Amino acid sequence: MRDVNPKSDEETPYECFECGSIIVAENDPGQCPDCGGPMRNRLTALE
Repeated sequence: MRDVNPKSDEETPYECFECGSIIVAENDPGQCPDCGGPMRNRLTALE
């Protein structure tokens, strides 16, 4: 598993914890544009 730099300028997939919506963005979107829920970087392992 590689380390993910959260401040990278690379496009990265983010997934909403609430509704499961997936978006691709260069920076952490913070909140889901669909429901306002928290987003997670899909390249980061869940613990």
